[in-house]
Amino acid sequence: MPFVLPLALLVAQVAAPPPALDDQSETCLACHADRTLAVTLPDGEVQHLYVDVEAFRKSVHGDRLGCTDCHTDMTEVPHPAKPFRTRREFTLAYYEQCKRCHFANYTKTVDSVHYAALARGDTTAPVCVDCHGSHDIVKPGQPRAAVSRTCAKCHEGVSSTYAKSVHGEALLEGGNPDVPVCTDCHRSHDIAGPREQHWRLSTPELCSSCHTNKALMAKYGISTAVLQTYLEDFHGMTASLQRDEPGTPTGAFAAVCTDCHGVHDITRVDAPNSKVMRANLVKTCQQCHTGATENFPAAWLSHYEPSWQRAPLVYGVKLFYSILIPFMMAGLVLQILLHLWRVVVNR
Repeated sequence: MPFVLPLALLVAQVAAPPPALDDQSETCLACHADRTLAVTLPDGEVQHLYVDVEAFRKSVHGDRLGCTDCHTDMTEVPHPAKPFRTRREFTLAYYEQCKRCHFANYTKTVDSVHYAALARGDTTAPVCVDCHGSHDIVKPGQPRAAVSRTCAKCHEGVSSTYAKSVHGEALLEGGNPDVPVCTDCHRSHDIAGPREQHWRLSTPELCSSCHTNKALMAKYGISTAVLQTYLEDFHGMTASLQRDEPGTPTGAFAAVCTDCHGVHDITRVDAPNSKVMRANLVKTCQQCHTGATENFPAAWLSHYEPSWQRAPLVYGVKLFYSILIPFMMAGLVLQILLHLWRVVVNR
């Protein structure tokens, strides 16, 4: 009996009729519902003009927009000839139609590495429909793994590397919604170039957006002290100082998260091929410290906070100074107060 109501709701949802199309769209689909409808372009490519009616009805626009809301120039039947020589010209011709409704996201794309490539004449750079589709647009990130598959259409090499990483395996094989996909790190519409200094400098904050989340990290037994311990060690302090220094040349910054853990090929820290595994760590250090010996990594505490159990000498010195410095400061303040009191008394 407890399953009757959910089942009834499910049947109702399945049986619910798709949204009706407006008369204008019905007119368009009188021709465009024909699977054989196509046009051969001057370069020999074939542009298919078929529109899957059911896919369009199920899309996010199915109950909101009609054909002419996007194809505003199609006012005559039959349509006048268009001067498109290639399929890419056909796609780019309708690129800016999306901004009529999605202007905020469109303006973000203007600051992206993709738009910069398009502006310098690279017509292969992706535009809205390359990522979202055209007549079959669904809500972004549903399913979550679709984001990585979309980016893989252009970035196949990066995608295959990501699929083997600790994040990629958890998402693509285990369906884990907690791990980051491409847009979590690179953003979606205002995608930054991976070689831009600003993007590299934001890496610690970027990684910490997940790795300082106590509730999320508790599920996997991962420490949330990674950012704080990084900022307190030599690398983090140096990077912070250099970041605030105007005119610092590119490449002069200290190591950030991706220099040690990798970018798309991040593995579990205890994996045999991990860059931060003790056996492999010296090679990672040698990327910057060319003369590093086998004992060199022993000077680094990793992301662990010193304690009596781990690095007791460092912890003891830290504890000593945490007592000594306040004691000295209190003594200094007491000395000044006593001096002022003596001056007042002597008057």
